[in-house]
Amino acid sequence: MSQPPKPPARPDRVSLWRYAKLFREDILSAQPARLYRAWMAEFKTPFFRSYLMNQPELVKTVLKDRPDDFPKSDRIGEGLRPLLGNSVFLTNGETWKRQRRIIDPAFEGGRLRETFPAMWDAAEATAARLEGQAGQVIEIEAETSHAAADVIFRTLFSLPIEHEVARAVFDEFRNYQRSQPILNLGAFLPLPRWMPRLFRKDTRASAARIRALITELTRDRMAQIEAGTAPDDLATKIMTQADPVTGETFDTEEMVDQVAIFFLAGHETSASALAWALYLVATHPEWQERLAEEAQALDDCDFAVMSKLKLSRDVFREALRLYPPVPMMVRETTCPEQFRDREVKPGAQLVLSPWHLHRHERLWDNPDGFDPTRWQSENGKKCQREAYIPFSSGPRVCTGAGFAMVEGPLILSRILRDFQVTAQSDRVPVPVAHLTVRSDKGIWLALSKR
Repeated sequence: MSQPPKPPARPDRVSLWRYAKLFREDILSAQPARLYRAWMAEFKTPFFRSYLMNQPELVKTVLKDRPDDFPKSDRIGEGLRPLLGNSVFLTNGETWKRQRRIIDPAFEGGRLRETFPAMWDAAEATAARLEGQAGQVIEIEAETSHAAADVIFRTLFSLPIEHEVARAVFDEFRNYQRSQPILNLGAFLPLPRWMPRLFRKDTRASAARIRALITELTRDRMAQIEAGTAPDDLATKIMTQADPVTGETFDTEEMVDQVAIFFLAGHETSASALAWALYLVATHPEWQERLAEEAQALDDCDFAVMSKLKLSRDVFREALRLYPPVPMMVRETTCPEQFRDREVKPGAQLVLSPWHLHRHERLWDNPDGFDPTRWQSENGKKCQREAYIPFSSGPRVCTGAGFAMVEGPLILSRILRDFQVTAQSDRVPVPVAHLTVRSDKGIWLALSKR
């Protein structure tokens, strides 16, 4: 059985200049091999210290036990703020808590059941689009991006991707996607805060165009809410939800910030995970056949069908382990700390890396192998509790995690019900990190009707 590809790790010792060049090209390939077995690693620079935290106890301390002591690093915001503004992904403290109080109710309780018909329609639309490409070798990341964007617009604004503005946002986002890494160089390297963050020349302009389009959608929806004609979708729920503490709702600018991160988190990450899941089953045909058989349960639009897609869920979970869409997260210390007998000063950058944690040699059985059955093993269950953070963890866990774990298995099953995918031996994808973990040259699969 073939091992899923991962980027070549750099040698353990390279110059700072060489590291900067590797990092700029791809942050995954810039990491040394020893990080897949280290509990903690220190990166020394003249301006600050960065620490990679792989030990589950350390990750728990930062994300779950004391999250207020380790806010999100502003160095992340420097890279993503042109698109995301002051969205819930970037804010800290009381601002973040207020935003979550307004957003979280839209994703609680029976909301998944309410949004399921929109997901179902997007899955059906995906299958219809693929119908015309049967018999061809296709770039599957483009198709999963289309599908995930369709889900977001249908569930958020009750619009299919074919809507003029929705399509314009999607097209512009494709331009933005590969121009902006998820981590800025400042997260690791000795760049003083006054130094420009090396944006590509088109990144800011693309972000501005996306925000202008989202502003148009948001203003239209506010007018519908005022007129009493707004559909009861996620956008309406969020825009009419008052903060139970302050009584405030989001204004237009704040809502644009949130929609931008919903689109990034709900589209870009889902597209990445779904594409890698399809590649994994293409390279493991025995699993593909098992999922295709299970997918025969997909008949009518009924949320109860999700309880029958157990194998698809395990495969999607495994794709999230091997190729976590957000490979690294950065927090910052606010007071002196001691981690593993090391003195850590305020202002240090704490890098929490799902990419390394999910493949850690001292934690997982067969860490680089594709094995969906691991989730039923004792090792897999333990690691799922302690070393599996594709959606982060603690209070800042992705509010759409449950949403993603319905969307991904549903669309994966719907595709495999009608189609077979076959990997191309001359086009083995190598994962790289841009906004999310994608392939260096796309993921090319032969598509055929079952």
